[in-house]
Amino acid sequence: MAVNSNIVGIVSDEFTNPNTVKLLNEVTRQLNERGLITLLLNANSRESYQNALHNAAQLPVSGLVFLTSLFSDEMSVAADILPQATTVHLSHSASADANVVIADGFDAGAEMGLLLLSQGHQRFGFMHSQENSAPARQLDGFVASLQAEQKELKIELSAGGNDRELAYQAMMAYLKKTRAAERINALFCESDVLAFGALQAVRDFAQGAHVAVVGFDDVDEARASTWHLTSWAQRRDLLVAEALNRLLENRADTSNAWQQGELQVRHSHHGKHVPGEMSQCGCAIRH
Repeated sequence: MAVNSNIVGIVSDEFTNPNTVKLLNEVTRQLNERGLITLLLNANSRESYQNALHNAAQLPVSGLVFLTSLFSDEMSVAADILPQATTVHLSHSASADANVVIADGFDAGAEMGLLLLSQGHQRFGFMHSQENSAPARQLDGFVASLQAEQKELKIELSAGGNDRELAYQAMMAYLKKTRAAERINALFCESDVLAFGALQAVRDFAQGAHVAVVGFDDVDEARASTWHLTSWAQRRDLLVAEALNRLLENRADTSNAWQQGELQVRHSHHGKHVPGEMSQCGCAIRH
């Protein structure tokens, strides 16, 4: 069903997450261009989610864009309160019925694996945001690239949330409990936020620890001289355009061209940090 009013709700519980903020900026920009009104629904608990939907029900909201997935039954709750609203997710969703528009991270993971292998790293790890969550497509591609070179993933870490402090704690705990000879020397993180925390832990731990850390999302902070974080940049403009086409026009691009991205190569994949060093390559591998 196509949207038939000029109000579209945007649902998230992570308006402080830099990737969510960049998505929000792109969604609102494109909605403005289409002459539509944006209604923000900040839901950080089940109760606040239901309250936000009940408040929204006082307006002719015809569509909901989810920037993050909140609960396994979030769609049925929305359907009960806003039965007229169509939905689309710009994030993973626990619901099999969700209309999901996200970059396929398999290629990102594979290319990140090849990049880390090219640096001579031998022991590899991956950091998830949530334990027991659905395996990230980035991880699938990463493992495939390692296996092609007869390497294996040594460890999977879980931060317990998409939060840099939690990532810092998880990485620091790993470094403290693992003998130097057995530690990984390259870590691929599910998001840049996790990568920032993990990278800071490596620096603070010191003791000769050198771990290459790379991320996914390419948020603005990744370019800062503090991090020089090598990351994968999603084409948010294409993702949002596809999501809104599905929501507003019931039209999907089956070529999946909107899933493309760019590997942004900086310094963090080398595994050694020089305080205050300035970026020299500034290069990007484009697809």
